[in-house]
Amino acid sequence: MTSWLIGVAIFLIHVGGAISAVMALMSSRTSQGAIAWIISLLTMPYLALPAYWVFGRPRFYGYVSARGQRDTLLRRVLLRYRDRFDSYLVSSSHADVKAVEKLAMMPLTSGNRTELLIDGEQTFDSLFAGIDAARSYILIQFFIVRDDALGRRLQQHLMRAAERQVRVYFLYDEIGSRQLSEGYLRDLRDAGINVSAFHSSRGWRHRFQLNFRNHRKILVVDGREGWLGGLNVGVEYLGENPRHGAWRDTHLKLTGPSVLGLQEAFWEDWHWATGTMLSLSWAPAVDHHDATDDSDRQVVIVPSGPADPQETASLMVQHQIHSAQHRLWVTSPYFVPDEGVQGALRLAAMRGVDVRIMMPERPDHLLVFLSAFAFLPDMIKAGIRVFRYQPGFLHQKVMLIDDEAASVGTVNLDNRSFRLNFEITALVPHRGFASEVEAMLQQDFANCREVTLEEMRARPLWRKLVSRAAYLLAPVQ
Repeated sequence: MTSWLIGVAIFLIHVGGAISAVMALMSSRTSQGAIAWIISLLTMPYLALPAYWVFGRPRFYGYVSARGQRDTLLRRVLLRYRDRFDSYLVSSSHADVKAVEKLAMMPLTSGNRTELLIDGEQTFDSLFAGIDAARSYILIQFFIVRDDALGRRLQQHLMRAAERQVRVYFLYDEIGSRQLSEGYLRDLRDAGINVSAFHSSRGWRHRFQLNFRNHRKILVVDGREGWLGGLNVGVEYLGENPRHGAWRDTHLKLTGPSVLGLQEAFWEDWHWATGTMLSLSWAPAVDHHDATDDSDRQVVIVPSGPADPQETASLMVQHQIHSAQHRLWVTSPYFVPDEGVQGALRLAAMRGVDVRIMMPERPDHLLVFLSAFAFLPDMIKAGIRVFRYQPGFLHQKVMLIDDEAASVGTVNLDNRSFRLNFEITALVPHRGFASEVEAMLQQDFANCREVTLEEMRARPLWRKLVSRAAYLLAPVQ
């Protein structure tokens, strides 16, 4: 009887491997990925089958149908405010911006103010001031929230807002915030705050979606002010963790109609996580008391994720690279771009664009750190300049395109951000903002050392082999 059950189990595993191989053939986004999964599933189903269902699924299922329900309601809600919103919609004459709008399924809006926030102290002072000024509601979402000194400061600001009868909605990623204590969450709930994990694996149908993450960092106050960028909530983001040392990061504060793009992304995530639809203000808020250039900046919000019909993040990055005419400066803590982005970067350098990549000197995730060395020599040969930040850990995700535009957000240049994470970016096609970002990055480059081709060639053979082996795991890093 036991041998019969073992035989049935073996048969079912091989059948499951064959069925999954067909699924990989039909849904894998690259031919290399499809071949690797098919061979593994057919020859080693005992190991490959569970791995495929956790790491190999190319789409975040269920979210698409949830988005359909959300879109139906959102269209009805926004229709009521259309007459107020129309005057802030920009019909851009630039094909570069039009393509991003189509990718994002979000409009380019005018009447926005932008404030570049550099590093943790400036960022959290701004975030906490925004929370303290809230009158109606707060939407807050982070990938990592820690129960440490900074996390408790955030908790206290949110709880005081709830005491003022402000509605607070707190969303976190259960994998990124896996060390967040239940006591921390319970205190928030006891204060009347609405708390939810993102629930990547919500329900039995989606229980294998463990490899997806919600990497967004969003704060929206009353639909009037919004924040996004690279910083999570933990003392290391203030430079207080000896392992990382000084922490270099960038956030962005927005005021104006573009905030509704952040709000929509949060609303969509909250709907997926809880099944409920929030009642919020969708009237664009514009500061008419300041007629300066800084109060009329055009912004498009670009949410991206594994439920998108297109590979939004990867295509957005490639589009920004192709649109650069004389300068493209990129900062990313995790730099393992796919072949499309690598090719676009090399071509940009070959046509004379000043392409610079800024990366950390200190490793945070070892595999990702090692993977970059596998292809950096070819990039340097093509004319790309690679810099490593020296004072501490570099975590900002910023791009500067010519003198015309810059972006700030949560997207790293790696497969996880391109295909596995829910991310969000603000693209600001404005010369004044680009000038601010240029000044910030000039200071950062002054704190970097440039990587040379001779340095890459001088590495011992074992390090080159380790880098190549690490690069093979790039799709699941």
